[in-house]
Amino acid sequence: MFPQNRPPAPLQPPPGSSASAAAAAASGAPQALKLTYPETLDRIKEEFQFLQTQYHSLKMECEKLATEKTEIQRHYVMYYEMSYGLNIEMHKQTEIAKRLNVICAQLIPFLSQEHQQQVVQAMERAKQVTMGELNASIGVRGLPPLPHTLQAQHLSQHVAQGLQGLHSMQMGPHPGGLPHPGLALGGGSSLLALSGALGAQLAAKEGHERAHLEAAAAAAAAEHHRGMGLDRDRRGGSDADKSDDNLVVDEDPSSPRSVHSYSSRENGLDKLPPSRKDAPPQASPASLASSSSQASPSRSKDREPLVCSASVHYMPLFAYSFHVSADGQMQPVPFPPDALLGPGIPRHARQIHTLNHGEVVCAVTISTSTRHVYTGGKGCVKVWDISQPGSKSAMAQLDCLNRDNYIRSCKLLPDGRTLIVGGEASTLSIWDLATPTPRIKAELTSSAPACYALAISPDNKVCFSCCSDGNIVVWDLHNQTLVRQFQGHTDGASCIDISNDGTKLWTGGLDNTVRCWDLREGRQLQQHDFTSQIFSLGYCPTGEWLAVGMESSNVEVLHVSKPDKYQLHLHESCVLSLKFAYCGKWFVSTGKDNLLNAWRTPYGSSIFQSKESSSVLSCDISPDDQFIVTGSGDKKATVYEVIY
Repeated sequence: MFPQNRPPAPLQPPPGSSASAAAAAASGAPQALKLTYPETLDRIKEEFQFLQTQYHSLKMECEKLATEKTEIQRHYVMYYEMSYGLNIEMHKQTEIAKRLNVICAQLIPFLSQEHQQQVVQAMERAKQVTMGELNASIGVRGLPPLPHTLQAQHLSQHVAQGLQGLHSMQMGPHPGGLPHPGLALGGGSSLLALSGALGAQLAAKEGHERAHLEAAAAAAAAEHHRGMGLDRDRRGGSDADKSDDNLVVDEDPSSPRSVHSYSSRENGLDKLPPSRKDAPPQASPASLASSSSQASPSRSKDREPLVCSASVHYMPLFAYSFHVSADGQMQPVPFPPDALLGPGIPRHARQIHTLNHGEVVCAVTISTSTRHVYTGGKGCVKVWDISQPGSKSAMAQLDCLNRDNYIRSCKLLPDGRTLIVGGEASTLSIWDLATPTPRIKAELTSSAPACYALAISPDNKVCFSCCSDGNIVVWDLHNQTLVRQFQGHTDGASCIDISNDGTKLWTGGLDNTVRCWDLREGRQLQQHDFTSQIFSLGYCPTGEWLAVGMESSNVEVLHVSKPDKYQLHLHESCVLSLKFAYCGKWFVSTGKDNLLNAWRTPYGSSIFQSKESSSVLSCDISPDDQFIVTGSGDKKATVYEVIY
C-alpha cells in the first residue's frame, strides 16, 4: 500500500537559525545581516538620537515661525489701525469739503454777477481736480505724492483754492448797495477773508442772526486753514460772536443743575467711536431707573463747557452714521446737502425750565397746549405749569403707587383731561384732570407685576401696556376692561409705539427682539432680532421708519418694509428713551451717558446735542415740535425750547 524503501524527508531547520544560515550559505542563497542584542540597542539608540535631533530642529523652526507670526500679526494690527485712521480721516475731510461747498453756495449770491460766475467756475474746476493733478501740484512744492486715501482731504483745500481767481480783486458793489472791501484770497484763508467780510456787511444788512451765520463760517474756514486742527478749548470766537440765545453753559460742570448744550460740531470731534469693551452689563429698565441717580460720570466729562451755535451746526467729522445693506455690509452715510437745512429742521435747543421733582424722573409728558408738564418719579406724578416762568414748585401731585415704586410711563390724552399712569405695580391708574382737584376715576389691573411703557391708539379708545412678563395688554378705556393680550416676548416688554393709522403696533423687549403686531387681526406680523436688549423705540409719524434704542448704545433706524437700515453711533452707553418729532423729519434719543441727541430722519445726521449732569431716562416732544422735555437721574426734568 505504501511505497517501499523511500528515504525519510529531512528535518527543516527553523527560519533564522544558524543551521538555516549555514544551509543557505552552502546552497549559495544570500545571507541576512546578523545582529546581536547590543548591536540592535545601539542601532535603536542611533535612530532615537537622530529623531531627537530632528525634533529639536523642527522645534526651533516652529518657534521661529511662531515669532514671525507674532511679528506679522503685530504689523497687521498696526497697518489695520493706520488704515482705519486714514479711512476716518478721509471721511472727516469729505465732510469738511461738503461743508465748505455749502458755505460757498450760501455766500455766492452776495457777490456781484460777474464775480459769481468766476467763483462758480473756479469751484467747478476745483471739483474736477484729478489725483494726478494733485500729485503734480504737490510735486512742484517738493512734497511726496499723496496716498489715494487722502484725496478727499486735499480736495477740500482745492475747493478753497478755487477762489484764487479773486486774488487782489476789488469786489463789486453789494446787492444792497454796501461796498465790498478788497479781498486777498488764497488757499484756506480765502474763505476766512470772504466770509469774514461778508459777515460784517450782512450783520448790518440782515441783522444779528445772519451775522452769527457768517461768523461761524469764518470760524470754520479758519479751522480749515489751521490744518483742520479743531480745538475744543476754543469758545467760539470773540464775545461779539456770542449771545444769550446761543450760549447755554454752566460754569460748574459738577453742579446738579449743570446742563451743557452744544452743536453737533463739538460732538466728539477728532475722537473715534467709543470702545464697546466698557459697555455696561445688560440690565432691565427698572434697575437703570433705580440706580440712575448714582450713575457713573460720562466718559467725556473732560469736555469744557461748549458754545451752542444758534445758526450753523457742524456734524461730527468721524463716521458715526452707517448704512447697513441687506447682506450686512456697512458703509458710512454721505449726508445730503439739506441734512441740517430746510423748514422743520431745528438748529439747536435752548434750556428754558428746570423742574426739580425731588426723585429720579423715569417718565415725562407735555400737554398739547404746551402749558403743563407731567413728571413721574417714585410713587407719584407731579404737574407743572411752565407758562409761569418763575414757578419753582409743582402745581399738583398725583399719588399713584406705593412710595418706593417708580412711575415708568404716563400718557396724556389729547384733550388734556385724562392721564394714564403705569409703573412698578400691576395696576394702571386713570386720572380725571378736569375736576378742580385731580382724582382717580378708574384702575386697570393685570397679572403682570409691572408696566414698563404705555401707548394710546389714535382714536383714544384703546390703551396698550408693555408688561414685565413680556405680554402686551390691550385695554378698552371706555369700559375699563381688558380686551386681549399679545404674547411673544420671552422677557419684559420695555417700549412701544403705534402707527398713525392705528393698524400696527411696535414693541421692543429685553429678549433682544422688536415685534410688529396687526391690531385688526390680532397677530404678530414681523420680528427683528438684535444682539442687544431693546430699551426704547419710536415709529416715524410720516414715513415707514422705526428708530430703536439699545442697551449696546446703538440707535438703529429700520425701514419697516425693506431690508434697509441705518446704525448710529454717538451715544456712549444705554439708549434709554427715544421720540420722533410730529413732523417726522427728526427725532431725539437720550441715554445713560447724560446725552440728548437730535437726529435727522432717517439717516441720522446729528442736528444738535445737549449734555446733562446725569442719566437722561425719559423724553417727550410737544405736538407742535416746539418743546422737548427730559427726565433725568439727578431728580429733575428739563424743558428745552427748540430753535429753528
